[in-house]
Amino acid sequence: MQRSFRDYFTITLKGIAMGAADVVPGVSGGTIAFISGIYEELIATIGGVNLSLLKVWRTEGFSSMWKQLNGSFLVALLSGILISVFTLMRLTNYLLETHPVLIWSFFFGLVLSSIWFVGKQIPKWNFKVVIALLIGAGVAFYIVSLPPMGGNSSSLFLFFAGAVAVCAMILPGISGAFILLLLGAYKTVTEAAHAFDIKTLAIVAVGAVFGLLSFSKLLKWLFNNYSTITLAVLTGFIAGSLNKIWPWKKVLETATFGDKEMVVRESSVLPWNFPGDPQMLFAVALMVAGFVLIIALEHFATQKPLSE
Repeated sequence: MQRSFRDYFTITLKGIAMGAADVVPGVSGGTIAFISGIYEELIATIGGVNLSLLKVWRTEGFSSMWKQLNGSFLVALLSGILISVFTLMRLTNYLLETHPVLIWSFFFGLVLSSIWFVGKQIPKWNFKVVIALLIGAGVAFYIVSLPPMGGNSSSLFLFFAGAVAVCAMILPGISGAFILLLLGAYKTVTEAAHAFDIKTLAIVAVGAVFGLLSFSKLLKWLFNNYSTITLAVLTGFIAGSLNKIWPWKKVLETATFGDKEMVVRESSVLPWNFPGDPQMLFAVALMVAGFVLIIALEHFATQKPLSE
């Protein structure tokens, strides 16, 4: 596929959006990839990484190997994700701590709209598709309702956490950051990113690569053989995750991880349980803005070929 510099710059921007989503415990970078139209290419590209690439390199040269790998796409996307991880993580954490209702409102509208976006790609609805959607929603709802585990910083555990979290990261609806939070590794990883702790980040990264290469092959096979059912399950995953990012929460239990207090258990409540909240209208406006943003992006994406 021939792409211009502008195309790769756009892919980098999509990577930045994916990275920004993935550092939020509750929003999936996979959802952003799906919305931005690069999800299946991402899964196919990652799923195509295997030892045969070395044979192509040896017999046909680096250029042929790079083309088969779709390397320029991967570099552009990963560059954007890394930019987010190392620059936007502090800002995202700050906003979640200081304006949680407003930030979650925007993300709720974003993810709610993405359910419609992903669901409309299902070519034909039938009983099996509906059942697959309900199963996906049930699994995601159960996962986001689990309480976090205690912290653990051993190398083996961090490798495992990276492998599991990256699988969630490429699934629309289930956040890799939330999986790290559930496993008790979120604080360790974010602090390592802030402090540029290369050893810790490298262990998590190796686990992530292992999980990514393994899980992406399964997803690639599912898309090739059961695309409609797979889309239905992914739509369900996104729907089931909405409970996690509902803006208005009642805290039921907190726990201290290091020097930071974090919510362990909470329940979703209706917004009028917070009477007189001055943020209410602004929160609703941001929710609508997030919803409309996805529709606008989808409209732009479908109109772009007509203008060329």
